[in-house]
Amino acid sequence: MTDRSDFSFSGHWAVLPPDPDPTETMEWLDALDGVIDHVGRDRATFLLRKLFDRARARRVALPPVWSTPYCNTIALADQPPFPGILEVEERLIGLIRWNALAMVVRANKASTELGGHIASYASAADLFEVGFNHFFRAGQTGDLVFFQPHSAPGVYARAFLEGRLSETQLDNYRREVAGAGLSSYCHPYLMPEFWQFPTGSMGLGPLQAIYQARFMRYLEQRGLLATTGRKVWAFAGDGEMDEPEALAGLSLAGREMLDNLIVVVNCNLQRLDGPVRGNGSIVQELEGLFAGAGWHVIKLLWGSDWDPLFARDPEGAILKRLQETVDGELQQYAATDGHFNREHFFNKYPELQAIVAHLTDEDIDKLKRGGHDPIKIYAAYHAALQHRGQPSVILAQTKKGYGMGHWGQGKMGAHQQKKLEIDALLAFRDRFALPLADADVTALRFYKPPAESPELHYLHACRHALGGYLPARNAQSPALAAPPLSALNRFLRGSHEREESTTMVFVQLLSQLLRDKVFGRHLVPIVADEARTFGMQALFRQVAIYSAVGQLYEPEDKDELLYYKESQEGQILEEGITEAGAIASWMAAATSYSNHGLSMLPFYIFYSVFGFQRIGDLVWAAGDSRCRGFLIGATAGRTTLSGEGLQHQDGSSHLLFSVVPNCIAYDPCYGYELTVIVQDGIRRMLECQEDVFYYVTVMNENYVQPALPDGVQEGILRGLYQIHEAPPQTTAGARVQVLGSGTLLREALAAGELLERDWGVAADVWSVTSFTELRRDGLAVERYSRLHPDAEPALNWVERCLAPTQGPIIAVTDYLGTVPDLIRAWVPRRYVTLGTDGFGRSDTRAALRRFFEVDRYYICIAALKALADEGILNPGYVTQALAQYRIDPERSPPWAQ
Repeated sequence: MTDRSDFSFSGHWAVLPPDPDPTETMEWLDALDGVIDHVGRDRATFLLRKLFDRARARRVALPPVWSTPYCNTIALADQPPFPGILEVEERLIGLIRWNALAMVVRANKASTELGGHIASYASAADLFEVGFNHFFRAGQTGDLVFFQPHSAPGVYARAFLEGRLSETQLDNYRREVAGAGLSSYCHPYLMPEFWQFPTGSMGLGPLQAIYQARFMRYLEQRGLLATTGRKVWAFAGDGEMDEPEALAGLSLAGREMLDNLIVVVNCNLQRLDGPVRGNGSIVQELEGLFAGAGWHVIKLLWGSDWDPLFARDPEGAILKRLQETVDGELQQYAATDGHFNREHFFNKYPELQAIVAHLTDEDIDKLKRGGHDPIKIYAAYHAALQHRGQPSVILAQTKKGYGMGHWGQGKMGAHQQKKLEIDALLAFRDRFALPLADADVTALRFYKPPAESPELHYLHACRHALGGYLPARNAQSPALAAPPLSALNRFLRGSHEREESTTMVFVQLLSQLLRDKVFGRHLVPIVADEARTFGMQALFRQVAIYSAVGQLYEPEDKDELLYYKESQEGQILEEGITEAGAIASWMAAATSYSNHGLSMLPFYIFYSVFGFQRIGDLVWAAGDSRCRGFLIGATAGRTTLSGEGLQHQDGSSHLLFSVVPNCIAYDPCYGYELTVIVQDGIRRMLECQEDVFYYVTVMNENYVQPALPDGVQEGILRGLYQIHEAPPQTTAGARVQVLGSGTLLREALAAGELLERDWGVAADVWSVTSFTELRRDGLAVERYSRLHPDAEPALNWVERCLAPTQGPIIAVTDYLGTVPDLIRAWVPRRYVTLGTDGFGRSDTRAALRRFFEVDRYYICIAALKALADEGILNPGYVTQALAQYRIDPERSPPWAQ
């Protein structure tokens, strides 16, 4: 094995060179000890900072600041007394470990298709249990806890002992379809009274936790809710921290001094396939990342049985040996026995051999890592709870598959371990001294002590003292009445020949809603550094931008009417250039009804193209969370954002959002459509408390906004209504139906005029506000008819609207042609769709629509060709139109250019 005693590697603190003058070194150390002993640690800190400043001024190379020795942060002398009954807690956690293991193994005996995980909870069990017994406060005035997803079996096993889950439910782990099962991970959508937060997609838990903690501060500083004393706890794995989302919010938490946030990283040093940092140290690496971002770092590495060894080691031989040990070796030590550990770790140096000479191989095998020692865990949690002015992270070292013996502990394949043979199960029983007969073990029987047992009495007493049971989710909050549509009448009357975009209509609508004396304070506008792009700067002065410290500077534009105003009571969350952070902030507000018993309605406004395709994983998590709020895709469409080009032009968001079952997606063209949609969304989410959220696109193209026609509100909300009816008689005697979506509705109307003027074809024009809602309605009616063959045949909304009409149907959208294809199955006649397939381009709107073949002329060609195919018009009409509109039939299609 390579000797690394004379150099360092990524993640560890720097290795000191040989000391040329030990006497002088000792004098410096004695002087520091004297200051600490006689004046105190604060004075020592002051002197060290002065020395650092002088060294920098003299250009002396400094040691790494964010790296400390590989030992516990909290010294033995600083540990608080453990308040629990350790023996009872050890018996309890043994039972929970067994039930969690039995649940997964039983499921895989029933079917190998079900899967599940044992090793992750085995490593994190003690971390969870100390929290459950002593720290996690329940209720809407308590704490929020983000659980590590692969440890879900352990959370279920504890809830079984608490009497909140039945044996039948445990026996149906990962079998949910019949209704009695438990979800694979933490899914509020599937278990709406149990799980609070979805963390199943790796890396999203820490990010969500950070923005939940910040949102609690926001609520308090705005005077909406008292949150002082409440904590957000987030449990994550060390491998999970490689996800960019896991680290994305660290600087925000440090910058805003979120001392209501505690992140616990389970450092079992293994990810799914092997070591997290086989050739380095993930603990040291994470310490540097968190400390550099302004976090309080607590290293929880070694159990209480290591304290006597460190006490016997005044020269630091153990730390020296740890310093040169990479994580791949530490994993090997976890997977092997005490004899191997003695030979390969302790026997390297004579002084180390002497330190452990009194220990047997069995004693060495039992040496605990810090994350498995409740006493050390309690000390770390207590320190984090008491710390002020910074968020805290606890780097807790554990063993993957702890207690699973040579079948699973520390093994490369531990994460995939789903089955254990009988001898392994018996060994597990013996390892944790479980009160199970051999027959019980063989049958994988769940075990629950009698209700009057000391274990259950202790478990319930601990949770009673902490306010109840966790995890638990509240599904409702006091309803808020939505403003009536009549209160928004100014947006229904049109713009009176003044041109404005739907983006501006939305901003004006939001501004009026914010002024509502009762409802307005519950709104949360959120942007990711694009407020001026969307014309929202008027809101800066109206409601101000939230800042935890207020505004410590005089803004450059202070003399302007719409100056940049920050305030501790500010209402706008201006997140900077972080779509992931902004959607996490939106999710915190959108679940406030559940987590805080206070309904808030967030509006997150963003470039539509940087929505789902950048933060789609978080959008799915929002659906899982049962979020309620509005996502506003601004500057939407592929041809409405002229000049911006390939990565800024959105042709896919409506297709992507259509796949989220509880997302209601709309693409309105006119301000009155937008107003009807927003008002009804507010009613559904706040008044009726439906667990849905909205994706609504708005555009930056200016045009005259017409008034709300009579009788179209139902059609707007259902997704389709007629906006123009052509005269009954035309010269050609032909008729078509033209469906327009979003801003291309205006091209559809223009095409209708061309068809009548140039070709004598009558064109009825329809506004499609939501292909997604039309599809869902079509699927629902189709399913009902299929399952009720004797019922009266029913028509869906598309059929009800279009079946009585005449002629081919042409649909045009500013998105992929797949979007209007969503309703193809129910369109009653020939159906032609036009969309913007291909990469975006920079140019004028007219040029872009020409390029993507979705302008009025291409719509006209499509209608004429459909009529010709139906035998209603002579094909010569199409040839003539191609020449008249200067369309080259030989050009390459846009998706091929």
